[in-house]
Amino acid sequence: MYSLLQSISTFGNFTLMLLWVFMGILVFYIKTISREILSSYSESSFEPFNILGLEPGASDSDVKKAYRRLSVQYHPDKNPDPAAHEYFVEYISKAYQALTDPISRENFEKYGHPDGRQGFQMGIALPQFLLDIDGSSSDITVNNDTLSAYFHSMKPSLAPSKVIEVCVRAAEFLEIPVRRSDDEPLQKLFMTVRSELNLDLKNIKKEHSKFWKQHPAIVKTELLIQAHLIRETTSLTPDLECDFKLALELVPRLLEELLEMAIIPRSSNGHGWLRPAIGAIELSECIVQAVPLSARKAEETAPFLQLPHFKRSQLLSEAADFTSLKIADVEKVIEMIPSLSIEVTCGTQGEAGIQEGDLVTIEAWITLKCPNGLLGALPHAPYYPFHKEETFWLLLADQTSNSVWFSQIVSFMDESAAVNVTSTAVEERMEVMGLSPWERSLAIKNAVERVNNGSRLVLGKFLGPAEGIYNLTCYMMCDSWIGCDEKRSVKLKIGKRTRARGAVNGQVDDAADENVEEEEEEEVESEYSDDGENQM
Repeated sequence: MYSLLQSISTFGNFTLMLLWVFMGILVFYIKTISREILSSYSESSFEPFNILGLEPGASDSDVKKAYRRLSVQYHPDKNPDPAAHEYFVEYISKAYQALTDPISRENFEKYGHPDGRQGFQMGIALPQFLLDIDGSSSDITVNNDTLSAYFHSMKPSLAPSKVIEVCVRAAEFLEIPVRRSDDEPLQKLFMTVRSELNLDLKNIKKEHSKFWKQHPAIVKTELLIQAHLIRETTSLTPDLECDFKLALELVPRLLEELLEMAIIPRSSNGHGWLRPAIGAIELSECIVQAVPLSARKAEETAPFLQLPHFKRSQLLSEAADFTSLKIADVEKVIEMIPSLSIEVTCGTQGEAGIQEGDLVTIEAWITLKCPNGLLGALPHAPYYPFHKEETFWLLLADQTSNSVWFSQIVSFMDESAAVNVTSTAVEERMEVMGLSPWERSLAIKNAVERVNNGSRLVLGKFLGPAEGIYNLTCYMMCDSWIGCDEKRSVKLKIGKRTRARGAVNGQVDDAADENVEEEEEEEVESEYSDDGENQM
């Protein structure tokens, strides 16, 4: 009986193992099929009537007129913009061919596809986590074409007013539908936001023509974002309202990638570019708080536009007439605005000074305080209807050379994670410095106490530049609030190298020491061997 039970148990375990293997194969198969379905869907979502700005059932003459009208605007001979060329070839030409061929047009009108009926659709009732291709459906994944466009569009002298023009060239925005019914509302919107567009007033007519010759989705996206910045989106049509929400949700995430592209090491010293990095952060502040870029330049008055009941046209004139309820609203928001402070030092561990070629350690303590006592809370952003956490950026930069030497994101959301990271970093540093266990324990205790009181430790390294004196600036910037950014001057004196090249963090290369010892041993051995030969 016992052997029978044992054989049954073994058979049950084997069957269970086979079921788990089958489940793994099933998960892999479903994810593969999901990718193919999504890919085929993106290819099949081709709507020639919308591309040509026509209503379904339009006549052949209407199709030809629309094609000629769009050819004047997007044909490569008329418009040198590469994006316009791509749009003309991939969309306008194909849409015209699909509607002028009788069979293709009939198939499209009947079945929604120029090639006719496309089979059947099938759904599988399985848990959502099995169909989650990227691992997290809540995170916004940036298109590779967008990253390529941002990388090639990035320039070291990119002004904040120009950052928005680069941002709207994302591939995600090119997927926004183009409708003929949007032409008139967009023309009105253009007149409303024209003063905010980066147009040359001396050649305004030429600038207008150049603006409208861009890809239609790019034009629409920039106009909608500018309308959001000046808080003029209440009169949008239902279709434009949908496009507006789609674009607005993507902008902060895209600006993060744009910032990453700005600080990518591009010089021989491994430095990024400061001006476009600051421009991306400032544009993010304006997007979250719905403040125009023109108003952002007035640093004394721009922060007031984040407060309720303050309007740009009557910024301070009517503040004295606020009711007690309005004053309470203003005070409540003021208590949410964070204030930042920075303590930053740079040096080489174990050495009195910094020499060229040294590995320099930057240590920065960032302290965040809010009048209401809350840390890591969501910003007050009534005009941005999506989830947006505060993101803080530390930039160590040289304003003179427009270069970023070191950068890091600082988060105040997860205190327990910050405690673990800080404890580990401090312990490793104290161990390198050769401190006793008691001293290390005390240093860790003090660091953890600072973290619990709203501070975060940033430790990083960069290579010491050539000999000279460098007047650097340490920026601490928030992408969600205007006016709470902080900066500190950092004077870095780099001396001429006199230490051995193997000196890193105050320690001489062990290999160099071994070579010296070997040479000494060889000298000793040769002396004894000479004596031995002489004796012999």
